[in-house]
Amino acid sequence: MNTSGEVLTNEVKASNAHFSGNDLVITLSDGRVLSVPMDKVEWLHWLLQATPEQRARWHIEPGGFAVYWDDLDDGVEINHLLATVSLA
Repeated sequence: MNTSGEVLTNEVKASNAHFSGNDLVITLSDGRVLSVPMDKVEWLHWLLQATPEQRARWHIEPGGFAVYWDDLDDGVEINHLLATVSLA
């Protein structure tokens, strides 16, 4: 059984990403903008420690389910970000 929260997170996709200071900012397909403080989310410290050049080389995975950094061999799933933001 899907709850309304599960439906929303399964249907929403990343449409853009950028950085503002220590925040990872993801624009979603439904118009929401997630601003995640990388210095406050332990599992994002790998991205916080990346150079500006490394951070700038990202792409959205097919289907929009994640943002990925090839240079860093890591990425973030939109559902995971939404769960983190809703817990904060």
